[in-house]
Amino acid sequence: MVSRIAIVGGGWYGCHIASSLKALGFHVRLFERHKRLLHEASGNNQFRLHLGFHYPRHHGTRVQSRDGFMRFVERYPLLSREIPENIYAVPRVDSLIDFATYRLIMTSTGIDFREQTEASIPILGAEGQILTGERVLLIDQSRRYFTEVLGDSLVLGHEVTSIVQGADGVTVEGEPYDLLVDATWGQQLDIPLKHFFEPTLLLYYETAQEFPACTFVDGPLCSVYPTEDPTIYTLSSVPHTPLARVGSAAEACRIRDAVDGATVEHKRHLMEEQISRYLPTFRDSFRFIGPQLSIKTKPVGNVDDRSCSVFRDGRIFHVMSGKIDTIFFAMERIVSFLESKNSQNFLSASTPLKEEILTRGVKTGVYRNKVEQS
Repeated sequence: MVSRIAIVGGGWYGCHIASSLKALGFHVRLFERHKRLLHEASGNNQFRLHLGFHYPRHHGTRVQSRDGFMRFVERYPLLSREIPENIYAVPRVDSLIDFATYRLIMTSTGIDFREQTEASIPILGAEGQILTGERVLLIDQSRRYFTEVLGDSLVLGHEVTSIVQGADGVTVEGEPYDLLVDATWGQQLDIPLKHFFEPTLLLYYETAQEFPACTFVDGPLCSVYPTEDPTIYTLSSVPHTPLARVGSAAEACRIRDAVDGATVEHKRHLMEEQISRYLPTFRDSFRFIGPQLSIKTKPVGNVDDRSCSVFRDGRIFHVMSGKIDTIFFAMERIVSFLESKNSQNFLSASTPLKEEILTRGVKTGVYRNKVEQS
């Protein structure tokens, strides 16, 4: 019987899995090496709750995002908010896909949107635009929510140094558990999937005016997206946000921590130049206030796959995803294993079916008549 479960990593996946398992009655212990939850990639990203519009080239990612978005809003109604004007635009020259094809893909995926010809700000070079219902994540509110819900199940400010798997369980820091969920994206244990680590640099900007969320797709493009503070936005760029592509988490951390002012200014110049090709009022509307540094883990390959995968190695689960809204997929994979393991306790070596059939036959006279005839 599975009853004690350890989780390493206090990001969105670790917090959701831990709180869900705790609500189901399991004894849960979540280890986070920082002194607060959602401290790394989960709290250092573009704050976007995806619906699937970002991924016209990967059906699986779109479907997981579409379904996960609806479930997220239902499960956590106070941990995200609407964006009054959320635009996806397809540039006529720089996009890898034309607007008609993009629109057809999104329609066939069953994602709601509204096509528009004009926005509240000037947008240059767009073949087409749509308005979407994607939302912005409220990270500080989420952090406080999970801290309260998990309570004494949390071990904050503790980096796990000992994990030993046996036939019947996993020992974590000398304590026995039935299962372990590694939600660190390869920073604690190696993921059984070819992957790389990508240190990243986004930029924070402040504005005194209302400005829409603007995302340009698809390919080596850029986006401006609001944060939980409605006066602060992030600027992200597919070619300029990454700092490197390396094979170890330690090397990614070293590169991230070595970023200096000159690097930030260089990236800022490139990213502002790129976004201004589409949003000519960007520099007049925003004031740069600082960088955001993080590390992403991505699968190796040319496909645009950011869907969620769950790998099991004995008593250890490895979670891998590029989207926050697919937390429910990961949880369901783990629960299906728990149900199968717990159901084994009710299985016996033999089945009483034949005995029951014969007994019913005797009671109804069928078996007796057959004997008399013979």
